[in-house]
Amino acid sequence: MNTITEVDPVRSGTRPDVLHQIDSRIEERIRFYATQPKEVIAKRIDELEREWDIERWLETNYATFALTGLLLGTIAGRKWFLLTAAALGMLLQHALQGSSPPVELLRRAGVRTRGEIDREKYALKILRGDFQAISTNPDELRRNPLTEVWKVVST
Repeated sequence: MNTITEVDPVRSGTRPDVLHQIDSRIEERIRFYATQPKEVIAKRIDELEREWDIERWLETNYATFALTGLLLGTIAGRKWFLLTAAALGMLLQHALQGSSPPVELLRRAGVRTRGEIDREKYALKILRGDFQAISTNPDELRRNPLTEVWKVVST
């Protein structure tokens, strides 16, 4: 179990065993890529940039169900509008509470939060050497830290 207090509502609502499994996979990948050349690491970072996080999965699925309910409600009968209402209700529940019925299923399937994806991505960027350009000299950082830091994190 994670001893760090979770700020992310999806992570805090995820069962500890599932959370451990997701975190272990991240660690395994980082260990693997630590032994790979920079080109291979760069390819993985590109993959991470395109990976869908749980929010995108949920938004897409809820929108699909809502639109399907509207279409079927118009064509096949008003009872199908209940599908739209259910999808929007679960979307609202997720927005307010950080959880909804599909979250547990998606988490067990390994769908990650943006923070989990970014944690892997930035660990790989460190391995690739992306942050070596940032000075650790306090005097240099006092002069203009934003420029140097922004150059590194915006690539």
